Amino acid sequence: MDIHYSFWVVITLSLFLCLQSMVDGDGSVFFLDSAINQYIRPRSSDSISKIDSMLHLEVGAAVSVLLGFAPPPTLSAASSSRLNEVLMPNPFSRPRAVFMLDVRGAEDSDFMVHSANALFSSAFMSRVITGSTNADIQLPDGDEVSMVSLNEPLSFDSEVKLTDKELNDFASWLGGTYVANTLEPVNGELTIPLATGACLNLHMSKKVDREFIASLVSLISNIRRAMDMHEDMSGSARNPAELITGNFDGIKILQEEYGTKGVTQQGVELFFTSISKIFESLQAVYKGKIVGVILSNGTPQESETGLNIMFSSQPSIRWLQETKGSSKSAVDAEVLLVRLILAWLTGIILLIATILGIYFLLYMPVTKDTLLYSNIKLD
Repeated sequence: MDIHYSFWVVITLSLFLCLQSMVDGDGSVFFLDSAINQYIRPRSSDSISKIDSMLHLEVGAAVSVLLGFAPPPTLSAASSSRLNEVLMPNPFSRPRAVFMLDVRGAEDSDFMVHSANALFSSAFMSRVITGSTNADIQLPDGDEVSMVSLNEPLSFDSEVKLTDKELNDFASWLGGTYVANTLEPVNGELTIPLATGACLNLHMSKKVDREFIASLVSLISNIRRAMDMHEDMSGSARNPAELITGNFDGIKILQEEYGTKGVTQQGVELFFTSISKIFESLQAVYKGKIVGVILSNGTPQESETGLNIMFSSQPSIRWLQETKGSSKSAVDAEVLLVRLILAWLTGIILLIATILGIYFLLYMPVTKDTLLYSNIKLD
């Protein structure tokens, strides 16, 4: 009897731990603050043990507030209190620009907190419950928000993803080297030093290594494109909030081939190093008025990210204004039609009167009884 009881206790505890791991997951979120302006509360040295898990709804609400918009009305009091622990309390100081990236497969991203990466080691980090329901980031329509997607590939041609020049430029940007293969393009060896002192060697002849680097180079190129778009808009009268968002599946590609350690862990470190370097460029272009939100999902998921971008319509007062404007346009069209008809009728009448006047003048008999000689005295 005791054996059967112990067996069922073990089974129950195993199921409970399994379900708990499915709910809690290994997701985390990093809030990268500005180097000039402070929008995120500073993280103390022992804050890792004090930070509780966040819901996707709370992360989405934080993104909305950072963009300068109100959080969703469905946010609970506990979630509002959680936002106060993350964001600075000044509602008049918001960056109105967010760089949000969902990284899939980065299972061991916590080591970045203790690594030599200064940006992520000082960032505000919190667990995210990956099993929670997806949250919608409600954004207004119109010209109030400019959103740039980072999910576009380098080329629309599936056969051409990279070039040796792009690989060489990427390696030089990170202080590494790329040795090209003279016999076949995009078939060389990429070597990049890491902050831990190790070097990551990737061979472009391997499909997995090539796909990982292609996804990372494409991400960096799209971020630079977003910076160019911001510089183009900075000279205009428009001043919309800016959301740069996308997904990164390169870590998941390495994880499926190499597991969670070794090359995959080095790939995670390379990714975070690249994000740190490109975020410095973002800070320079945006003059410190941008915040990074990096979501790290430990378990690769085929579904979309837990944060969905939703464009909501404006309040009903705008609908009334649009309806009023539509009615006014209809009235203006009717007035224009009446004026056009009257103009044509007046023109036709004047034309007929002119023709008749000319006709009667030309064919009038020249006698003493005519109007031409009525006032003339003849001898």
